[in-house]
Amino acid sequence: MRDTRRTVDDVMSHTVVAVSQTASYKEIAKTLAEWKVSAMPVLAGEGRVIGVVSEADLLAKEEYKGREPPDAARPEELAELAKAGARTAEDLMSTPAITVHADATIAEAARTMALKGVKRLPVVDAEGKLVGIVSRADILKIYLRSDEDIAEEVRDEIVAHLFPHRRPSVEVRVEEGVVALSGRLPDATIAPLVARLVRAVEGVVDVDLHLDTSTG
Repeated sequence: MRDTRRTVDDVMSHTVVAVSQTASYKEIAKTLAEWKVSAMPVLAGEGRVIGVVSEADLLAKEEYKGREPPDAARPEELAELAKAGARTAEDLMSTPAITVHADATIAEAARTMALKGVKRLPVVDAEGKLVGIVSRADILKIYLRSDEDIAEEVRDEIVAHLFPHRRPSVEVRVEEGVVALSGRLPDATIAPLVARLVRAVEGVVDVDLHLDTSTG
């Protein structure tokens, strides 16, 4: 069965705004505003991603202005207080950077975003150098696939390959990304496998099974 899974490279943006580790506070604020982004990668001299700086990092300066660290400050509070006095991206950034490779699947990128609570991921090569960026909006592009495209993949890459010598009478219909399978299967144990494979197809919202698996 041909692997039709989309990768980060299929949806990522190749034009990326980034700053060097020596960028000043005002330079960072200006770049974020000009490009209308809320965060961006921080690069070492050779283009390697070493961190990410965000609006939240910059806001620490205003939030903690004039405040002294409490006697029993938590480590995260001390880190935010340190950012309040930072002047460059190197001191402001969150590190290590959470990144992804271009050949990672879209599902892997989505899981990383969910687990780490981030809205975008710098895409890096084998040496950690920046090659692009992928956002939540980019990930959701897979759901822009047409119903006809999804149906064709399910028929050709799942139904046909599961039954190469004897095609069952299974009808595939897709509406608004929901795949409906109806007809007859020769073996009831195959139904869960079919459903799992269809759900793994990029762009599928859900699966409805209306399959007759009776032996009579």
